[in-house]
Amino acid sequence: MFENETILVTGGTGSWGHELVRQLLTYKPKEIRIFSRNETNQFAMRQEFDNNPKLNFIIGDIKEKDSITEACQDVDYLFHLAALKHVPVCEDQPIEALKTNVIGTQNVIDAAIACNVHKVVYISTDKASDPSNFYGLSKAMGERLIIHANTLKTKTRFVCIRGGNVLGTNGSVIHVFKKAIHEKQKVGITDLNMTRFFLTVQDAIKLVFKATFESFGGEIFVMKMPTCKILDLAKVLIETSNVENVEVEILGIRPGEKIHELLLSGYESTMTVAYDDEYFVILPAIHIKGLKEHYAKYKPVNLENYNSSNGLMSKVEIKEMLLKGGFI
Repeated sequence: MFENETILVTGGTGSWGHELVRQLLTYKPKEIRIFSRNETNQFAMRQEFDNNPKLNFIIGDIKEKDSITEACQDVDYLFHLAALKHVPVCEDQPIEALKTNVIGTQNVIDAAIACNVHKVVYISTDKASDPSNFYGLSKAMGERLIIHANTLKTKTRFVCIRGGNVLGTNGSVIHVFKKAIHEKQKVGITDLNMTRFFLTVQDAIKLVFKATFESFGGEIFVMKMPTCKILDLAKVLIETSNVENVEVEILGIRPGEKIHELLLSGYESTMTVAYDDEYFVILPAIHIKGLKEHYAKYKPVNLENYNSSNGLMSKVEIKEMLLKGGFI
């Protein structure tokens, strides 16, 4: 699908971007443009990929429409990863989150339409489902803008992919816990009952490609992901660290934080179909020509919601997941 195509990745120097580019290269594309603000990260990534001639690094910010439009010229596929992602940062500076995650996403939409991009893939988050913090709100608005773009007079198709936490990404709880274990012999947990969805970045990108290949345009693909208690995750990291007498400290919930995350809310479940063993698909409330017909053969989900407190992994399963991801 990507062979001899030109691909643009916004926010491409992050953890998702690294793995996305690594897997995209196996499809023999013509060019991959990596669009981001951080020149240091771009330099490091260029070195990591041995100055691969198919990679074109572009300094730019999605908040500037002219920059993203120029980067979109002759692009076939666009993966939109760029965002402010940290919950506390977005709570403290909501205007910046609005400018990047909402206005920036609209700039990407406008640029893609102006440049006749074939398909735009927007990477969203479980925090966009029934959002309780500004990060989630801004990503939910981004989803709505992406979905609405399919009603415009354009051949460009837009699709959302929603997932939970990806192991080992920048600022990931894995890195925070491992550093705290070795440097402080103490791990901070916000709540003993807190649960989260987790997946390795390699598996997440494979699911992204599947949705890219099979999507119609206007839907939200929701990854089915394993869940675990954060306390159990911490215990496994402690037990495999060879550090003795590590304490667990209860810190309390931060502003905007949930005990359990949702990948699918109660409201959304009324418009969702069971796609296969790896995905649910949320159909939009607005009319998009041909979309509901495309999914007519799929059965509605029999779920009130998709909640991270259900189907928790055992500590043995968490250990296997961490081993697979190379974190222990």
